[in-house]
Amino acid sequence: MYEFLVYDDFEFTTIAQVEPGLYDRTLTLNGLSKAYCMTGWRVGYAAGPLAVIKAMNVIQSQSTTGTSTISQWAAVAALNGDHSFIARHNKVFQERRDLVVSMLNQAKGLSCATPEGAFYVYPSCKGVIGKTTPQGRKIATDEDFVTYLLEAEGVAAVHGEAFGLSPHFRISYATATAVLEEACSRIQRACAALR
Repeated sequence: MYEFLVYDDFEFTTIAQVEPGLYDRTLTLNGLSKAYCMTGWRVGYAAGPLAVIKAMNVIQSQSTTGTSTISQWAAVAALNGDHSFIARHNKVFQERRDLVVSMLNQAKGLSCATPEGAFYVYPSCKGVIGKTTPQGRKIATDEDFVTYLLEAEGVAAVHGEAFGLSPHFRISYATATAVLEEACSRIQRACAALR
């Protein structure tokens, strides 16, 4: 999904490119919502061994309907059209990523690695676990922390446990830079208030 949303010197590579002997056992899934900015169109595709694709068709035909004709034609236009906008979007996403990573690393108790792709960060909140909020509540988990951020500062984030990444939390930087600056400032303020 994020093969084109990569930064710095990172280069996306499939398992079949790394080991061509796995080609016959490789299933490739992709979609248009991320790189092509077609969120909500719900268009994806798969390629792989014929037997697997046939089995997927049997299951899908009984559980979902097909995508609309308009969405299919939009997907054709996206895949066959000019892709120059992707590099422009990546530049903006990289600038936002760098801003968010920098500001979160300045927040007391947080540590944020720099992702090589997509448009999310997963900062660690390990340094705030065990702290107490100004309201006297103990932060025992990453879910407690994101609940505190929402209640104290109006910042929405997703706790890492939802992704199997406790004690981290997820923030998307696919929004306006000014919104991200404000959100990160609020997170810094919330962290500073913990005791």
